[in-house]
Amino acid sequence: MQGEARSLNTSLLTSAMTLTQLGRPHVPQRYVLPSSQRPNRDHIVHPSTSLPIIDLSSLQHPSLRSQTLDEIQIACTELGFFQVINHGIPPSVMKDALDASTEFFNLPMEEKMRHASDNVHEPVREKMGNYAKAVQMLQKQLMEVVLESLGLNPTYIQDEVEKGSQVLVANCYPACPEPEVALGLPPHSDYGSITILLQSSLGLQVMDHKKNWLSVPVVEGVLIVQLGDQMEVMSNGQYKSVIHRATVNSEKKRFSIASLHSLALNKKMGPAEKLVDKEHPASYKEFSFKDFLEYISNNDIMGERFIDTLKKN
Repeated sequence: MQGEARSLNTSLLTSAMTLTQLGRPHVPQRYVLPSSQRPNRDHIVHPSTSLPIIDLSSLQHPSLRSQTLDEIQIACTELGFFQVINHGIPPSVMKDALDASTEFFNLPMEEKMRHASDNVHEPVREKMGNYAKAVQMLQKQLMEVVLESLGLNPTYIQDEVEKGSQVLVANCYPACPEPEVALGLPPHSDYGSITILLQSSLGLQVMDHKKNWLSVPVVEGVLIVQLGDQMEVMSNGQYKSVIHRATVNSEKKRFSIASLHSLALNKKMGPAEKLVDKEHPASYKEFSFKDFLEYISNNDIMGERFIDTLKKN
């Protein structure tokens, strides 16, 4: 169950919000998941203290840079996920963005709809816009260090990154009377290269290599970095596109802001040539964002993951 507002298009799943406001004691049947898809509390680590946290300021110190790149490499190889501190975005900018999201979702429906637009170029609120600009700068830095940790030139695909897209998505997950039978978002991986996430409270869970769900803690000042399908393909499978989901709780609303970054719509992406040789042949077919959009338009996104259709036998 979720309410969703895109920074440039305020489309909403209003029914979940409305049901919460009505105080319904049970989850409507359309939100109830089959038993096999429900969050299984026996396979969740709450909250995980083993999740990697990278201090980006260490990259500025020659004596620490190599170790930090190694930490990023391990995190991207094992999880496709890490958290960052000292990332350069002031706490006040992060707080303002969450506050703007909270204020929006607390508006009456009529007021929300005044902000609705099908034009993705419509300007957003100032506080959210400031955060969007700051996180875009951070994404460029993260792309460079992730590529460097792969053994690639930090400026590899720099032009493609510059011409790529940023989609900022603000989510509201209302309190749920039966959190054990529903999810805010089902398990999935992001299509793009990197997603940077800010969350107000517990709810995000990532899957490890043993298929256990790790609950991501909320730490003040921390931002969450998730690798997407483009990065897994570019790395020829060395790095993983993290599978993640959003859970709900019965006590309070949860807010999150995801900044999703990807290459241009028609840009074909395949494994980096430097990472392909006789011992490591290309494991993925080339694809573009347009290919992904066509796939989700014609297939059940709850079924096979798009990236699995790209894997070579």
